[in-house]
Amino acid sequence: MRVIAGEAKGFHLKGPPSAGTRPMADKIKGALFSMLDSLGVAPERVLDLYAGTGSIGIEALSRGANWAEFVEQNTAAAAVVRANLNHTKFADRARVHQRTVQGFLDNAEQRPGEPFDLVILDPPYADPMIVPTLHQVSRSPLVQSATVVVIGHSPRVNVPDKAGRLLRLRERCHGDSCFSIYDVIETTLPVRIADRHGAERRVAADREVSGDPPA
Repeated sequence: MRVIAGEAKGFHLKGPPSAGTRPMADKIKGALFSMLDSLGVAPERVLDLYAGTGSIGIEALSRGANWAEFVEQNTAAAAVVRANLNHTKFADRARVHQRTVQGFLDNAEQRPGEPFDLVILDPPYADPMIVPTLHQVSRSPLVQSATVVVIGHSPRVNVPDKAGRLLRLRERCHGDSCFSIYDVIETTLPVRIADRHGAERRVAADREVSGDPPA
């Protein structure tokens, strides 16, 4: 597992502390950031929920994000996130919260901080709270009109095209790993929205599927 591009390109990251932590494979991570780049998404503030090893948030920092926050419940995994931030020299541009994602989001509803440009959720595939947490993210004051939300999931999980004010724009699968990209909609009236390059596109999800297994 490594940083793919940017300031820390080529840095190898410490792996998960146990088999229960499933970091996003480098091949999937590369496809995700390529798609975000194609959509014109260049986040300055990133929130990495279910951070695991911190690989996704660290990739965002390497590619130019100014600040990232990581939320990880597991003590050993949170220690790995901190170690990887120190190794890549991004510790001064990050904060690690060792707590549940739901607890972090609940606290944000009471004491909202500055919103994020990119929110990433990469929960365990068997987590029954995947869809409820996506709805909770939609309601969060940490999400603003320009926020992009990404969720990693199994192709066997029925992730909705719309979750509150989140609308799915893209889905890509490689083998047993998928990610979906959501935009924030502030109104239900338009049938079409402008993409981040100014061209119009339909709000219906544009799914791209590859049969390649994850790296």
